[in-house]
Amino acid sequence: MPAKELTWDEFEAVDMRVGRVLEVSDFPEACRPAWKLRIDFGSEVGERRSSAQIKNYERSELEGRLLVAVVNFPPKQIGPFMSECLVLGAINQDGAVILLDPDPGAEPGDRIA
Repeated sequence: MPAKELTWDEFEAVDMRVGRVLEVSDFPEACRPAWKLRIDFGSEVGERRSSAQIKNYERSELEGRLLVAVVNFPPKQIGPFMSECLVLGAINQDGAVILLDPDPGAEPGDRIA
C-alpha cells in the first residue's frame, strides 16, 4: 500500500545527501543489532554520526562505502548514542536493509534530487 502523498514542497524539504562511511563501530547497547557509523557528507554538511540497523553488512563492506542519508532530521537519541542522520536503504523480504548505492561518480555531499 502506497504511503500518504506528499506535496512537492514537502519532498524538497528532505535533504538527502551522498556520504562516505569513515568509521564503523560496534553498538552492543542497541536494542536491535546495529552499527555506529561516522559519515562524511562533504564540506557543506560535514561529518555526521548514525546508528544503522545494517548488520547484514560486514564492517569491511561499509568502511569507505558511499551511501545515501537524510541529513536534516533532528538528532535522535538511541540508547547512549545520538544519531544525527538517517541512512537510507530498501528493506528486502527478509527484513534486511539493502543500502542505496550511489553511482561511483557521486561525491560526498552531493544532493539527491
